[in-house]
Amino acid sequence: MLYGIAAATASLLLAALLAALLRVPALRAGILDRRRQRRLPLLGGLAVVSVTCLVAWVGQRTGVAQLGEGVVQLLYAAAAMAALGLVADIWRLRPRVLFAGTALAAAWVVPYDETGVLGGLLALGWIVLATFAFKGLDHADGLAGTVGVVTAFGAGACAAAEIMDGLAVLLSVLAAALTGFLMHNWHPARIGLGACGSLFTGFLLSSSVVFTRAGYALAPSAAVVFCLAAVALADATLVVLARGLARRPLWKRGPDHLAHRLRGLGLTPAGTVVLLGAGSFSAVLVGVLVHTGWTGEGAALWVGAGALLAVLVLLRIRVRIPAQAPRRGPSTQVRGQVTSQLRVRNG
Repeated sequence: MLYGIAAATASLLLAALLAALLRVPALRAGILDRRRQRRLPLLGGLAVVSVTCLVAWVGQRTGVAQLGEGVVQLLYAAAAMAALGLVADIWRLRPRVLFAGTALAAAWVVPYDETGVLGGLLALGWIVLATFAFKGLDHADGLAGTVGVVTAFGAGACAAAEIMDGLAVLLSVLAAALTGFLMHNWHPARIGLGACGSLFTGFLLSSSVVFTRAGYALAPSAAVVFCLAAVALADATLVVLARGLARRPLWKRGPDHLAHRLRGLGLTPAGTVVLLGAGSFSAVLVGVLVHTGWTGEGAALWVGAGALLAVLVLLRIRVRIPAQAPRRGPSTQVRGQVTSQLRVRNG
């Protein structure tokens, strides 16, 4: 318990410090994204990944908090996903490359002995889907970090209920690191998560839920994993429907996400994140209650119905892509002064 508190505190402070330090190198190296016509450095995810792996390694190395063989393998795979995401942040890899890398990493960590072949294939597909759905949340200031913190606490509670202490500590460290990152990512964000951090977080969270549900029946397991990723899945569903109906490429960026549609209703950027964070908390709470047996898997139907209703309502909200403001030339007054000066000199 004491180590968990110390590890979480250290993770929060180190992530906040490292995210602040990495902002300038990201700007100088050009590792940037455009968000509402402003440049956003993308090395915040590297801070989250580095701190999470460092604190987990210290606990494993000193023997204070042994992660366990399966969890260590999971952390290695998540670190590999972070490396792939960092390459994507720098050189903009094609989506199919990221998809293939995620599938390979998921195939490596799925516990086939407990899930069986069919269950293992379903788990593999779920990890890939949930990872990319979470990555899609990194389009608005503070959204991916907020949902990630809430989900990490929920997945950690499920792991603690299964007496998977190493996995529970790892998820608490991740939640603390994301909280430290959020100090610089809240609107207006000074640094972003990027593919490095979003792939790492999404993969670690989805794989952890698979670990905690391995060996359980399919129906309640599906209810738990859905609830813990309800907001990310709703966002991905809205994007697919909106771009499909508009006949636009799926991977082409546009204002099709939940946050964009809520902004179209008049919510502020911070209010949008708070609302989606509250929705994530409600869904995750239901997932934890189903996992611990306090309620049946039928409760997940209410979460699904709410998510579907939100998608259908927001699908009717149209958000225009803000046009980039043209570069302004000198004003007519300045041009007139320059012209008169030239006439005087030439006269």
